[in-house]
Amino acid sequence: MKLVGFFNRDGGTFKTTDMLAYEKRAEAAFREAGHDFDAIVFSGKEIIPAMERAAKRDDIDGIVAGGGDGTISAAASIAWKNGIALGVVPAGTMNLFARSLRVPLDIWQALDVLATGEIDNVDIASANGRPFIHQFSAGLHARMVRYRNAYSYRSRLGKIRASTKAALGVVFNPPEFEVDFEAAGMRERRRVSAISVSNNPFGENALLYADNLTSGELGFYTANPLKPLGVARLAIDMLRGKFRENADVMVMHPAEVHLHFPKLRFKANCVMDGELLPLERDVSIRLHPGELKVLVKQGLAAQVHASERREPAA
Repeated sequence: MKLVGFFNRDGGTFKTTDMLAYEKRAEAAFREAGHDFDAIVFSGKEIIPAMERAAKRDDIDGIVAGGGDGTISAAASIAWKNGIALGVVPAGTMNLFARSLRVPLDIWQALDVLATGEIDNVDIASANGRPFIHQFSAGLHARMVRYRNAYSYRSRLGKIRASTKAALGVVFNPPEFEVDFEAAGMRERRRVSAISVSNNPFGENALLYADNLTSGELGFYTANPLKPLGVARLAIDMLRGKFRENADVMVMHPAEVHLHFPKLRFKANCVMDGELLPLERDVSIRLHPGELKVLVKQGLAAQVHASERREPAA
């Protein structure tokens, strides 16, 4: 395949990596595996326009993107819109999409796995036409990101510290708002503290990422109005990977969700794949089954799909 690698030198692990050596290793790994491959290192501001330009070329089969979750989300959007394949090098803090794809979290090991890998088709979601690979959320998560963004940090550890401070701030000041939703034939108005819609249901893990990206379902979650103690309990259940057992949480697995916020506050926010954005009064969220082509470990696609077809034990 004809592939181009785009590595964000400002993203997480890459900040402390010899990027010239990494660029050379990437080219060697992919070329040894039989690909036509060139790698280029960009700054965070340069990388998205560069990927957009490359994706429009007629001779490109795919892009390999390395960086944090923001870079990977943008790369997935570009790959999906242009019908090309995406390889993910996890160089960020959480690396949620890479975890779902079971790509090694070591940036050097990831190169060998992707270079010798195969193409699989996974699901991607969109909110009002804007694609996302992880989740759309409003309420608790959006407030936490807004609080975190108010702190300054320059490292992964600094980001974790800022996130911890922001989470504590949300515990003592949880939001509460009304939402009308339509999903799986149900229409209802609820008062909630949180809404999350994920690209495939979350697995039972503390980081809240999908174990399977080919289920053909969204994960739709709401949390009832919460007081500080309720937020703390929910946070503990999330860390245990057991948030579904929380009495304040509603869980559904539809293919589409339509949200309406009847009393939308001025400057209300949502979060899409970690990015804080203005919240629109009406949001239509859809799953696009199997529309994103991704590089995965050789043999993994067959293993995952065989597992999906396997009948449950009697």
